[in-house]
Amino acid sequence: MNRPVVANRTAVAILWGSAAVTLGILVFIIGFILVRGLPVLSWPFISESPREMGRTGGILPTIVGTAALTILAVAVATPLGVGTAIYLTEYTRPGPATKIVRFGAESLAGIPSIIFGLFGFIFFVIYLGLGWSILSGALTLAAMILPTIIRTSEEAIKAVPDSYREISYALGGTKWQTVTRSVLPSALPGILTGVMLGMGRSIGETAAVIFTAGSSLRLPTSLFDPVRTMSVHFYILAREGISMPNAYGTAAILVLSILAINFVAYWLLQRFIARHS
Repeated sequence: MNRPVVANRTAVAILWGSAAVTLGILVFIIGFILVRGLPVLSWPFISESPREMGRTGGILPTIVGTAALTILAVAVATPLGVGTAIYLTEYTRPGPATKIVRFGAESLAGIPSIIFGLFGFIFFVIYLGLGWSILSGALTLAAMILPTIIRTSEEAIKAVPDSYREISYALGGTKWQTVTRSVLPSALPGILTGVMLGMGRSIGETAAVIFTAGSSLRLPTSLFDPVRTMSVHFYILAREGISMPNAYGTAAILVLSILAINFVAYWLLQRFIARHS
């Protein structure tokens, strides 16, 4: 057997091994959490408020808090991120300004979340006077996921063939018509991937939320109420040894929520692609 064939088979074996190890780690983590958390789950656990600091009762306020923070953060970050990506790719030429924006986005993506939490605490909670609230937490999370949405949206828009734009211009379309009717529909799968990544990071975030949204166990009634998310609830229950069974039950709900959101998004994305292909 000659050397190129041996090298090719070795490379294939290494790649298969890498994929298998990665899949095995993912399955082990999800399985570990679900095996310990699923026995705790019940309708009262999902629909009732915590009692005795979470030692008994359910986790309804944390589910509501997580959903409110995530939806508001994505609603704020998505138009800003996609709009910035459209400007960088369609409405400006490469130059110092675009390099500064891209460098800033890449730098922000690597900053630890606790730094975003400290920024949100000083700016939103204290300086703007919003206090520990859903609004402070959501705006902090929006700033945190904004670089991810910008970079993924920009790459998705760049991947659209120039022939799409040329055909639109040849038919008399304006710049805005070309972007909205030709470029964005083709780039939508990549843009939605970035939004889903940002949503997943928002749902699982802990450090930034503790500093800005607080850790109240009451059911929130407005955007200015403090709230505790599921990830913060899990962290407090586990760290302080309040109730490990309830901590694993909260983690199971968190994992199942993220999996459900990804499955629904993937299903909607496939339907959109099939309809417009």
